[in-house]
Amino acid sequence: MTKILSASRYIIYIAVISSFIASLALLVLAGIEIIQLVVKAFSIGLDTSTIKMLAVTFIEAIDILLLGTVFYITALGLYELFIDENLPTPSWLHITQLDDLKSKLIGVVVVILSVAFLGQVVNWDGQRNLIFHGAAIALVITAITFFLGWRKRDQ
Repeated sequence: MTKILSASRYIIYIAVISSFIASLALLVLAGIEIIQLVVKAFSIGLDTSTIKMLAVTFIEAIDILLLGTVFYITALGLYELFIDENLPTPSWLHITQLDDLKSKLIGVVVVILSVAFLGQVVNWDGQRNLIFHGAAIALVITAITFFLGWRKRDQ
């Protein structure tokens, strides 16, 4: 039974490979989108509305890059936790327990929420009330902050 349970940790390869493929797809697609935007920016006449549209699109592409980073960190973290703890990673990305992975992911989620709100602000048409959207994001970030503080206190 011990051998079976010990070998069953390799089932995590499914999550590692899936996360890595999702990361690769998002990073490549966002990179292609950014290259297309740069080419478009230099090939069309730039007025204020076009620059604003390009800025919003760049912010959305950055959001996709951040999401790709989340999947990449997940793949590395799960691999390091379950398969090979000696995976060469930068010191800031070294993951020794599941809480390390959760903390890193939560940090990226906060950045993604901030970028998403920034995209809404830049794309604001003056009609919609952004205060509720911003308050909802602030509430989520506050809850995450309290959760992290509460968890750290109990350790």
